[in-house]
Amino acid sequence: MKNLQLLAWLTQLGLSTAVPLAGFVLLAVWLKNRFGLGNWVLFIGIGLGVFSAVDGFYKSLKALSQLSKDHKEDKPPVSYTEHD
Repeated sequence: MKNLQLLAWLTQLGLSTAVPLAGFVLLAVWLKNRFGLGNWVLFIGIGLGVFSAVDGFYKSLKALSQLSKDHKEDKPPVSYTEHD
């Protein structure tokens, strides 16, 4: 069950880095085309996207690390010969 939870966090890690970057770039392209703004909007969109992607990556890695620590602190199951 824990492995499935770690797999879900890895998926979240990918989404939290890819979605902000793509979202800000697409928003910048839309603003440029819709309102006839210059290329500076694209650079701002890329900058905001990269900043948001790095922030999401950092937060996801921090949460994944915490989850991994919690997973390692669980006591191993008692073997047959160690029963009282």
